[in-house]
Order: sequence, then C-alpha cells, then structure tokens
Amino acid sequence: MKNKLVLASASPRRRDLLAQAGLSDFIVAPASVDESPLKNELPGPLAERLARLKCEAAARAHPDAFVLGADTVVACGRRILGKAESEEEARRFLKLLSGRRHRVLGGIAVQSPQGKIRSALAETMVQFRRLGDADIDDYVAGGEWKDKAGAYAIQGRAECYIKSMRGSYSNVVGLSLYDTMRLLQGAGFHPNRTAS
Repeated sequence: MKNKLVLASASPRRRDLLAQAGLSDFIVAPASVDESPLKNELPGPLAERLARLKCEAAARAHPDAFVLGADTVVACGRRILGKAESEEEARRFLKLLSGRRHRVLGGIAVQSPQGKIRSALAETMVQFRRLGDADIDDYVAGGEWKDKAGAYAIQGRAECYIKSMRGSYSNVVGLSLYDTMRLLQGAGFHPNRTAS
C-alpha cells in the first residue's frame, strides 16, 4: 500500500481527529514507551521526544508505512501535569489550573517509509476560570479526568471552565491537525480521503 498510515497511539480522540481530517484508511498500532521525564526536562521537549519515541517504536514494526506518533503534555509554568492516577491527584491538578493560564504542548512526529523522521511541537495557551470546590468535585465524580493529561478533556464538560484559548483546539483534544497534515504532506504522504 503506497500510502499506508500507522497511528502509534491507542487514543480514541486521535483516531477521531484523523477521521475528522478526512483520513479513513489507517492502522492503529499503539507504541509503549517510558513516558517519564528526563532529569530537568522541560514540558515542550518532553512532548516532542515522546512523540518521536512512539513513532520510532511503531515504525520498527511497520517499516513500509508512514508512521504518526503523538504525545500531549499539560504544563503549568515548568510543572508537568501528566495523566492523573487518582481522584485525589485529579483534584490537585484542577485546583492548580483554576483561574490560571496553562500550556498544552502537543508533540507530533512522522516517519516516512524511507526512514526520515520529522517532528513538530504545537502549543496552545488555555485559561481556566476560577473553579470552586463544587465544580472540581462534580467534574471528578463524572470521570472525564481519567486518561487525560492535566486531568481534563476540553471536548467534554471542562469546556465550560475555559475562559479563553489561544492556539489549536484540536491540539488540546489530542492532536494538532494543522501540524499533523503539514508533517504528513512534507513527508510525501498523500491521503486516501473519506468520501463526504
């Protein structure tokens, strides 16, 4: 298949975003990598490094394909907010984000069948309104925080908390479509688009 595309992610949100961009024919092949930050690693370099690692890992199993790797990091200042592992941690994250601006950093990497890898970093600035304890308790009880960087999903109830945003909305969901399509096209990928 000349234009075989592999998504190195299990994220249903990334699958949906690719479909939204008109890409219908791709293989989902999640890549498992150690997502721990390196010592003194900043949020942006972490997101891009993890995207490249995932891309490279999946490309080893699919050397004849275009491979897309991605990672999302939420950063409040230099502090990295990963995927909350408990309700208590989700509450801590949301209290930290309350009334503040934070960055959502999307690392994206594409490897061509020739083995050349390109990467990019998308950055979106998001400002939450001030959240009361009741807001946080309700959100955490709803479960949307699970498996989400920063413990929130913009495409769900958390959108009600967002006062302003500068940058790519799809990046906050999980994959900047602008940067993804730019990287794929730059690598020589010509998509088989879904009929509309």
